[in-house]
Amino acid sequence: MKICVVGAGSIGGLLGVKLALAGEDVTLVARGKHLEAIRENGLRVTYQDGSSETARDVKATSDMRACGHQDLVILGLKAHQIRPVVDEIRTLFGADTMVLTTQNGLPWWYFQRHGGEFDGYRLETLDPDGRLTDGIEARRIIGCIAYPAATIARPGVIRHLEGTRFPVGELDRSESERVHRVSETLIGAGFKSPVLTDIRSEIWLKAWGNLSFNPISALCHATLVDICQFGPTRELAAGMMSEAQIIAEKLGVTFRVSLEKRIAGAEKVGKHKTSMLQDVEAGRALETDALIGAVLELGRLTGTPTPTIGAIYAAIKLLGRTIEAESVFVKARSLTPPALTAVPVEEPALAGSAAG
Repeated sequence: MKICVVGAGSIGGLLGVKLALAGEDVTLVARGKHLEAIRENGLRVTYQDGSSETARDVKATSDMRACGHQDLVILGLKAHQIRPVVDEIRTLFGADTMVLTTQNGLPWWYFQRHGGEFDGYRLETLDPDGRLTDGIEARRIIGCIAYPAATIARPGVIRHLEGTRFPVGELDRSESERVHRVSETLIGAGFKSPVLTDIRSEIWLKAWGNLSFNPISALCHATLVDICQFGPTRELAAGMMSEAQIIAEKLGVTFRVSLEKRIAGAEKVGKHKTSMLQDVEAGRALETDALIGAVLELGRLTGTPTPTIGAIYAAIKLLGRTIEAESVFVKARSLTPPALTAVPVEEPALAGSAAG
């Protein structure tokens, strides 16, 4: 299969390496030093057991227009990064090109081919001008949830932390030949990729945690286990998730695990920094609207009060605005250097310059 991974970061890079090593015709779209490193040495994935795999001859470019038509386009970008490049993404489309979306949070296409009360409703929070809806036709899209945790260790190197699941599903709940083809391709690359007939419920299952753990992590500089084992933040996360659950169930979503089990699952991941915390520490734009803002919009749409989610949204939205407006990053730093006596000082909460 001819596959283009648009955004060969942590998740996109993991997918790209494994698919290329499985014999697929893969092109990676990246930029900057990461692209330079891939071109020079290939893209490597390291694992928790100390092993690694490298796709050395994989094609890599920053120019989507030069890639040609693809069988499958994997969107490895973050949600807010798609709209600015939708015209370039369209150059990858042939008549039957499929688009696999792997973004965190709720997708812009949530109500496309939905069939329910709000069928066709466009989420203003995620697609205010309809550019995504018009640019990436619903018929092309296959939903996917990226469960693995991974980071870019350095340019050209992805560190895989845990997880191999990439469930997939058609927007109209059908079990088409093409969705099974995508599933089999991912399975052939070493992933777990069941075909689901209710992809939205699975999206909500991950989004349920994303909307709470990500902003709390970013605001408190805490890992998943820190949040879950500290009573007040565990209670805060549960409060946000309870509000979201009411919204989701009004939309016909079924949660296959309990709220407490979902929190316990996050706790088991351990000392993992959420993607939003990583972005705060690097001075990058935050996925605030896909993870939280869209849930608030659905709360208004379904007439569901969301005071806890709204409060956290306001705080993280302001933090993101500050990072972008002042070109700063926010990173914890020890006040007591090793082997030195502590001296009381006042440290600025925001320091440094954007890290790209």
